[in-house]
Amino acid sequence: MVQTVVQNYLGSLAMNGFVPAEGTELLTGRGAVVVGGGSGIGAAVADLLGRHGAGVVVNSRDQGAVDRRVAQIAARGGDAIGIAGSAAEEGVAEELVQACVGAYGGIDVLINCAGIAEPAQSSILDVSTAQWRALLDSHLTTVFNTCRAAAPLMTSSRRGSIINTGSFAYLGDYGGTGYPAGKGAVTSLSLAMAAELKEYGVRVNTVCPGARTRLSTGPDYEAQMRRLHERGLLDEVTLRGSLDPPPPEYAAALYLFLASEASAAVTGDVFIAAGGFVGRFPRPVPDVLGYRDHLRAEPWSVADLAAMITK
Repeated sequence: MVQTVVQNYLGSLAMNGFVPAEGTELLTGRGAVVVGGGSGIGAAVADLLGRHGAGVVVNSRDQGAVDRRVAQIAARGGDAIGIAGSAAEEGVAEELVQACVGAYGGIDVLINCAGIAEPAQSSILDVSTAQWRALLDSHLTTVFNTCRAAAPLMTSSRRGSIINTGSFAYLGDYGGTGYPAGKGAVTSLSLAMAAELKEYGVRVNTVCPGARTRLSTGPDYEAQMRRLHERGLLDEVTLRGSLDPPPPEYAAALYLFLASEASAAVTGDVFIAAGGFVGRFPRPVPDVLGYRDHLRAEPWSVADLAAMITK
């Protein structure tokens, strides 16, 4: 998978190329909500947006993490407020958006970075319904609730950037259940919203980051990566990258770029941000295996299909 990402590397565009010259503020006067902003990638994103002039609403389920991040942004001269709670709850999602409007005059940027880890060794053979629902709520319902709350305001002002967090896991390479399913659904929902909101000047993109966070460190995580490698799901290069992910700041720069007017023409894309490289997934298109006119020919036989699909 890493080899595919490298092949899609965007020319000579390195991650630090997204960071403007010192002193340049890209988001002055803009209001932003960062869901999952208390730790990991979300915290790095919230910090970076604050340094570039945005008023930031920091959200996490952990009140302590929210308070620490707000204080950190303020210590660097930024403006932030915090709201703790799960945005998988409709009321919390609406509160985040309304708080941004109240504090900063509107919502210009919505970034979804919340997530939880797949249970250790989880597979379709043993995942519980409760685990499945928790994973989908954390990844997909959170995105749905916050986008539903923010999109009408953005379309009314005819501007806005929504950046949702996907994952390489949506390809199935890492196994699992609710985590890849949720991330895949987030990617599809983002593509659909990008198509629907483009005429209103609202952009929607997805970032699949690779970074060192609480979800990608620790003995359980490392053991799981090695098990996937032993089973043939991960190649050697991907295994090494998974066991030594870069700091979250490398991924945060792409979120800043997509939040700013520097990316005004960019929407409906699925990006990769992992360490020193940036990639973009090409939009899937079908390979034509065969065709017959249904007005003049019978349906395909099993033998016909076998000849096309297994050759």
